[in-house]
This record gives sequence, C-alpha cells and structure tokens, in this order.
Amino acid sequence: MREKRTPLRMCSVCKGMFPKTELIRIVRSLDGSFSVDTTGKASGRGAYICDSGECAQKCVKKRLLNKSFKAVLPETIYDQIRNITESKS
Repeated sequence: MREKRTPLRMCSVCKGMFPKTELIRIVRSLDGSFSVDTTGKASGRGAYICDSGECAQKCVKKRLLNKSFKAVLPETIYDQIRNITESKS
C-alpha cells in the first residue's frame, strides 16, 4: 500500500518547503478581505509563513505579505501573526 503524501507549501519569508500543518496561512477571500486561516481550508488566495518566531518577526517588520498579495494588508493581520507566534513560544 502506498504512503499518503504530505502536502508541502513554501514559506513566503524564508522560501523553505514545509508540511502544511507547520505553517500559518493568511487568506484573501473573494470579497478582498484578509484573515488568518487556522483551519487551512478557507477558500481564497493563500500565503504561508513558518511557525518559527524568526520568520514571523521578519514578516511583520518588513511587511512581506504585502508583496505576496500585491496589496496592503491591515495592521490587524500582522498583529494576529505576532500573537500566534508569541503564544506558541
């Protein structure tokens, strides 16, 4: 019997490939609103960031998700990313 493949996604900050479960997903929905997707199943365009504190800090400091989405993300999204990484460490 074949093993089930684990989906890999690229971190928008460090460009490393990681299993989907080890990343934080940020989604732009069809109406243009942004949110942090905790389930990993929300519909819309997604970007991923490592769970590590370094990648999250770099992302927040340099606003790297703006480049990924080609749009300006609200400060609340960056605050949520900061809170998620701080609570895990």
